[in-house]
Amino acid sequence: MSNKNEIQRAFIPADRIDYADHAVVSRTIIKKPSGNISLFAFDMEEGLSEHSSPHEALVQVLDGSVEITIGGVPCTVRAGESIILPADIPHALLAKERFKMMLTMIKN
Repeated sequence: MSNKNEIQRAFIPADRIDYADHAVVSRTIIKKPSGNISLFAFDMEEGLSEHSSPHEALVQVLDGSVEITIGGVPCTVRAGESIILPADIPHALLAKERFKMMLTMIKN
């Protein structure tokens, strides 16, 4: 996304990534030593198994909805909503329907 032709042009994040059947698709928008911004598109019933990160992250759901479990507590997050993934707390994602998200990870 760091193409010079795209600098200073507004865009709709959900339009910058497409769904794929039975898959999770990702696209990095910004990658810096201080953190990353990535787009993801999950097909229904796809997900990320429980894991943790030493960095905080913000999930912004762009389309659909997802069940995100943080520290063993499930939460449904819908399009237009966001949730913070705290550092060092296990979390997992499961697409109850197709969904797209933007993930902003801030490195400590």
